[in-house]
Amino acid sequence: MTDPATRVWGRDPETGQNRTIVIRDGRISDILAGGHDDGLWLSLGLFDLQLNGFGGYDLNARPDPQTVRDLVSAVHRSGVSRFAPTLITASHDAIIDALQAIAQARDSDPLIKHAMPFVHLEGPHIAPEDGPRGAHPAEHVRPPSLDEFDAWQAASGNLIGLATMSPHWPETEAYVRGLRTRGVRVALGHANATPDQISAAVAAGAMLSTHLGNGIAATLPRHPNPIWSQLAEDRLWASFIADGHHLPPETFKAMLRAKGLERSILVSDAAALAGCTPGIYDAPIGGKVELKANGRLEVVGTSFLAGAAVSLKFGIAMARRMAGLTLAEALRLATINPRLLFNLPALTVGAPADLLRFRLGEDGSLVPETVYVAGRPYPLPPEE
Repeated sequence: MTDPATRVWGRDPETGQNRTIVIRDGRISDILAGGHDDGLWLSLGLFDLQLNGFGGYDLNARPDPQTVRDLVSAVHRSGVSRFAPTLITASHDAIIDALQAIAQARDSDPLIKHAMPFVHLEGPHIAPEDGPRGAHPAEHVRPPSLDEFDAWQAASGNLIGLATMSPHWPETEAYVRGLRTRGVRVALGHANATPDQISAAVAAGAMLSTHLGNGIAATLPRHPNPIWSQLAEDRLWASFIADGHHLPPETFKAMLRAKGLERSILVSDAAALAGCTPGIYDAPIGGKVELKANGRLEVVGTSFLAGAAVSLKFGIAMARRMAGLTLAEALRLATINPRLLFNLPALTVGAPADLLRFRLGEDGSLVPETVYVAGRPYPLPPEE
């Protein structure tokens, strides 16, 4: 027996015209022109490729399955349909514990499994130096090992779908090829690498630059340097954190132009303190960190950021202001493009009904009204 059809309407961000999306059995069964105009917009659901936590729920503090389930609910309330839970550099056992908690949460509910299609492992194979290492713990940085990676996958049911590493390690090419053979996308990030090392990693199969412009030394040679090499590499996509703190407006705008909208992705890089009140906290990422009133999250006593403290919807609005993007262009970076990178269907008949109904605030902010996850609506309270 099939579910009765549900009709969802709103303005198309591309055209500004009303459209109606018909949902049946959790999937899009039709897309029709016209429909009721209540002033709300209707887009493909947001997809965040880099999220470490949210609303006090932390993936990097050895979470239990209930914490992961609560995190999923908090993420949906922020306006996001799907995301890649992101684990940073940690001990072998801590990574396994977190992977297993995520796997158990996914197994408990098909909608939670849909919301988290894979894990993003950011580290531990990153640059060990202060600066490019960012807030990752130095004691757990180590060279890549396919044996260790296979142990993580065996413990989690092959849950890792994206891995970020620095390409300076001698083992890089073999490791990248090994992960690609296993169906895992490889990204470059938190790197201290030469142009040749970056080129070799891309030739081996690396596809993405993780939060380009961040996770890098505070000062760099004028040229060459890792930013230029990655911007110029047409085979690399790039993700960006558009929270107003990780990249200045002119830097973000220039990088976006160099990489092109077709190969750019917005991520939140949200830490567990995203959505929390300002103050000083002890956090697994960065240790003692300060969440400032302006939303900047940094390691106390340094200028190093400890992740971001805003949601992806905030990044979309900020990207529009910083780079002069249209609503449709900014949404593409957080909806269509992350799905394209992973060969997932977007807004088309037969695709999962991951949708976002929202209004625009006077300042251009996105104010979600309803998030749809595989056709299930999550109405949001007015203050959200």
